[in-house]
Amino acid sequence: MATGTERPQLDTGVHDKSRAAISARHLRTDRWWLAPAATAAGLLAFVVYSTWRAFGNAHYYAAPYVSPFYSPCLAENCEPMKAGPNLEIFGSWWGLSPALIILIFPLGFRMTCYYYRKAYYRSFWASPPACAVAEPHKKYSGETRFPLLVQNLHRYFFYAAVLVAVILTWDTALAFRNSDYEWGHMGLGTIIMVVNIVLIWLYTLSCHSCRHVIGGKLKHFSKHPVRYRLWGWVGTLNHRHMQLAWASLISVALADFYVYLLASGVFDDPRLF
Repeated sequence: MATGTERPQLDTGVHDKSRAAISARHLRTDRWWLAPAATAAGLLAFVVYSTWRAFGNAHYYAAPYVSPFYSPCLAENCEPMKAGPNLEIFGSWWGLSPALIILIFPLGFRMTCYYYRKAYYRSFWASPPACAVAEPHKKYSGETRFPLLVQNLHRYFFYAAVLVAVILTWDTALAFRNSDYEWGHMGLGTIIMVVNIVLIWLYTLSCHSCRHVIGGKLKHFSKHPVRYRLWGWVGTLNHRHMQLAWASLISVALADFYVYLLASGVFDDPRLF
């Protein structure tokens, strides 16, 4: 016999008995599935392409351009790159593609990004698939367990992403040289590199972690006018974080593909001057 002190056994998740008893999974009549489906298709396309290029280990350098997937070159098995840094930190023992050394940092930055979490949580894990649509999972533990616990490393991946962006900026500056490494050159590839690095910087600086680093711990903005101004600028960019995330993802893939076309001899880089 119940004493009245026992807690009732409730179902978990969206089917908890404390919630409205609606048998339908959702009451939406629009094509709510289009957004998560398009997101899944876009992210999957990039994953397939970047995996192919990262393991390809070829056609990533066409003087003076170097693919953003392979820069900086840290292994001895890289193609000679006079137009970019080649530190050879990993020496001759690294036999795999040199892109696998570098891509872990921008990939980790994007995988742990607040916007991308929302994107692939909804599109791949259906958690939840859309607003007002019940997710199929019975339990929700948030990001408190492995592997989602790794999401807390986002702030550290941000620092690495800034360093990678600095190196890609240097690569972009070197793209103003011709194939003989003489300054005063501008080709179609130069423009592509410039657009790509601008979008990468805008996406990186619009990151929530960047906003927190600049002004998140300040108690009195009036005492830090410079940081407050920077915080405001980053906040403005943060409103476009989703758009910048997609734009920079597309631009880095296009920049790599353009270098691939040049390096594989499909056509020569059109020179503007």
